[in-house]
Parts: sequence; C-alpha cells; structure tokens
Amino acid sequence: MPNNKLPRAVKMTTAALALGVASQASAFEINAGNGITASIYGYARLNAVYDIDEDIGVASGTQGGDFSKVNTGADEDNEVTGHFDADAVQSRIGVKTTLPQGVNIVVEGDFRGGTESGGIVRLRHAYGEYNGVLMGRTWSNYNSFVGNTSVLEFDGIAGNAGYQNRKAQVRYTTGPLSFSVEDSVGAIAEGTRKSGLPTFTARYESKIDSTRFSTAALVHQVTHDDGVDDDSALGFAVFGATKIALTDTLSIQGVLNYTDGANRYLWRSGSNYYGEDAYLVNGDVETITGYGGNIGASLKVGPGSVNVAIGMVEMDWDDAVDDGLAVGDKHERNTNAMLNYQWKPVQSVNLGVQYGHFRVKKVNGDDGDANRVMFAAQYNF
Repeated sequence: MPNNKLPRAVKMTTAALALGVASQASAFEINAGNGITASIYGYARLNAVYDIDEDIGVASGTQGGDFSKVNTGADEDNEVTGHFDADAVQSRIGVKTTLPQGVNIVVEGDFRGGTESGGIVRLRHAYGEYNGVLMGRTWSNYNSFVGNTSVLEFDGIAGNAGYQNRKAQVRYTTGPLSFSVEDSVGAIAEGTRKSGLPTFTARYESKIDSTRFSTAALVHQVTHDDGVDDDSALGFAVFGATKIALTDTLSIQGVLNYTDGANRYLWRSGSNYYGEDAYLVNGDVETITGYGGNIGASLKVGPGSVNVAIGMVEMDWDDAVDDGLAVGDKHERNTNAMLNYQWKPVQSVNLGVQYGHFRVKKVNGDDGDANRVMFAAQYNF
C-alpha cells in the first residue's frame, strides 16, 4: 500500500511496488547493548492467480505475468484457457543493524526462484552504509519508486523508472543527490557482451509541496569481443518520475524513460524483463534505442484504495531489419494495465484483488493479449 512517510533506509530495503511494505514500525526491535540495535522485519505472503486466456505466470514464482508467454499470431487460435496457480515464495525476511558509530547494515532475502517444498533464500540486499557512503548490493541508483502505482504483481507495470533490481555498487549520497559506480549489465543480439567498465549513474530526488519527483541518468560501455571482432559503443539512459497528491485521497503518478544502448535499464522491454542493448553487423556494435513509461492513479475508498495503471515500452528494431537481421520474432512493444483494490482489515495485514491485461506486439506484426485475475494476502512483521 502506498506510504509516503517511510524513512529512506526502509524504502531502500523494501519493494514499494508490491502490496504493502514491511516497515520498521512493525519490526522486532532488539537492543544488544553498547549502542547496538537491530530489527528483524519481513512478511509472509500468498499470491494466487487465475489466468483467463493462457498460462502466463513467471517460472520463478510470485505469480507475476510473463510477456514471453503471451501467444501471438496464429498461436492465439490454439490457447488452452483457464489456469489457476498460487505460491508463497515472495515471503521475505531481513535484518537491519545500527552501530553506535552511525553504521547501518542490512541483509535481506526472499524465496523467489525456489519451491514451497524446498525453497532457497535469494539474496536481495546486503550492504553497509556510513556517512553517506553505501557499499554492497541494493537497489540500483538508476531507479526510483516515486512514480510507481501500487499493484499486486511483484514485477509491476511496464515502464517503471529505471532498473527494477538490485546491483553491487558503491554509492555516495548528499542531500537529494546520489552518485554510484555499479556492476554493469546488458546484452547484444546475436553477439557476446563483454563487461569492460562499470556503469556510472547520477540521481536527483526531492519533493516540493504535494509533488514528489525523481530523475536519473546513466552511461555505460557496450562492448563485443569474441577474439576476432572487437568493437564498443556508448550506451546511456534517462528517466523522470513524479507523484502529485491532488487531494488527501487522490494522487496521480507516472514515469517517462528513454534509452540508447541501455535497454537492460528499460523495465519490461525485450521478451519480458530487459531488452538487448545493441546488435552486431559486420562485427560492429550498433545500439538499439527504446522508450517507455506509465501513468496511474490511486484513490482512497472505504477501508482501502483503488489503484489503476497502464504502462508501455517499445524498442526500435528498424535499423536491425534494414541491416538484414532476422528479428521478426523480437518483441517490439509490451503493454500492460492493472486495476486493483487493496485494503487492511487489521494492522499489519494487507489484502488485495486485481485484474491485469498484457499485450505484446512483435517486429513481424504478430500481436496477442492475455487477461488474469489475482488475489494477494500479506502479513507484515
């Protein structure tokens, strides 16, 4: 559920786009003496979904929708309809420790990627922070939750701001400004990407009256080297996000993204999560541009809130087609929309129901869509 009053440290350790947050207000506090304090936080969560048209649930659990599983073209005529599934692997636990010197340490994990009969812990956050310097693994600095609309699906709306995952990094924050050097990610279509240099990012995030906003940029190197051909190009990305509280009960929020040679940072591009940064032609690296965004609204109604959002991302494969690459089956555009109602029957318990629509358009013109209904129950501690 949206919460504008969470402290920054908690926002860094929780997924604000998911249903609810496991905030320190409900965590178990431990005083170890000598000025050392610790808190244990997390939640147990059930996600259940009914896929109306076809089974598009992600293989890693949490019941999010997978764009790569949406049938397109003639395959839509052979759909097997009606699929139910549920799991609890999104459940999460974390520990935050504060030392008397002002050092903060966070370690957090969940069970996504495992199974409910024998799940494994997936590391989400593991970092230390002191005097504005953070080192370890946490949300990429090229990321913001300011413009996100609260939805039940763990993977959220297409076009959310920046890299929606955690990265190993060194970050420095001073006031609303933050800079980082991060582990680089990316991919080259029909080629092998070499990580030659880290990714460099900068972000500015602040608030004026009832308006919150965030903007960020990054640059990185896109390099191919297979021992025969060796070439590189500069990739970059920028985004802007904002949330405007129109009244005490109504807000609108949204995001705009643009990438060139950095589509790994364009959320829900490519076949599902991240598109390719570039392609190869005669051994040369040619970058691919992409853009996207989303817009949503949240309205408090009764004991909870109604949230609606629509998002879209698109990658420009025209140059690759002109250069003769067989990219007809690549995703050119991914779009999804979600409408949900979330409420809290008692303190620390969050419930929600949601309708979701997913649509895919490929470079060859084939398109398709899928619809689903989701229920979630989350118990925070």
